[in-house]
Amino acid sequence: MLRPVLLAAILSGTIAGGALSLVQSLWVIPLIHRAEVYEQAAAQQAPAADRESAPAEADPSEGDPARTIYTVLTNLLIGIAFGLLLTSAFSLRGGADPARGVLWGLAGFVTFALAPALGLPPELPGAEAAGVSARQAWWGAAVVLTGGGLSLVLLTGRLTWVLVGCVLVALPHLIGAPQPAEHGALAPEALAREFLSASLLTNFAFWVVLGGLAGFFYRRSTPA
Repeated sequence: MLRPVLLAAILSGTIAGGALSLVQSLWVIPLIHRAEVYEQAAAQQAPAADRESAPAEADPSEGDPARTIYTVLTNLLIGIAFGLLLTSAFSLRGGADPARGVLWGLAGFVTFALAPALGLPPELPGAEAAGVSARQAWWGAAVVLTGGGLSLVLLTGRLTWVLVGCVLVALPHLIGAPQPAEHGALAPEALAREFLSASLLTNFAFWVVLGGLAGFFYRRSTPA
C-alpha cells in the first residue's frame, strides 16, 4: 500500500502547490510588495503623510527570480508533505474518493490555517508582533490541539470524546496567543484586512484542491 500513498501524495501535492503559487503570485505576493513600500519609507524616516500616500503600484521586489523560485519550490514541498499526510490518513481509514478527500482537506484547512489564524492572523511586513519563539510555540500547540480535537470529534462518535475534543480545540484560544507590547503597523488597515482575507482564501482553496486530488489519485492508484 505504500505506492498509492506516495503516488497520490506527489501528484496531488505538486498540482495543489503549483496552483497555490499561481494564486499567491497574482494576489497575496503583490499585497506583501505594497506593504514593503511603507516599510522602506519608514526605514528612510519619511514623514507619516508620505507613508500614507505611498503609491500602491510600487513593487520593490517585483521581478526577483530567486524569490519567486524559492516560493514555488516551498509550495511544492509543502503540498507534497501535506498530501502525504492526507494519503496516509486515507490508508489508515480504509480508502478515500474525491468527496471524502475534500472533507479531509477542509479538516486540514481548519487545523493548519484557520485555527492558528484566529490567534495569530497572517501579518504584513512592518506589523508589530510578539517574539518569534513564542509565536512558533503557540502556533505548534494550536495545530496539535486542533488536529487532535477534530480527530476526537469527527472520528470517535462518542459523546465523552467529542466533549474532550471540543476542549482541546478551544484550549489554545482560551490560553491566548502571544501578543506584542504595542500593536501597530506601517501599512494601512485596509491593506492588512485584504491580506488576511487573501491568505485565508488561498489556503482554503489549496486544501480543498489538495484533498480532492489526493482522494482522486489515491482511489485511482489503489488496486480494486
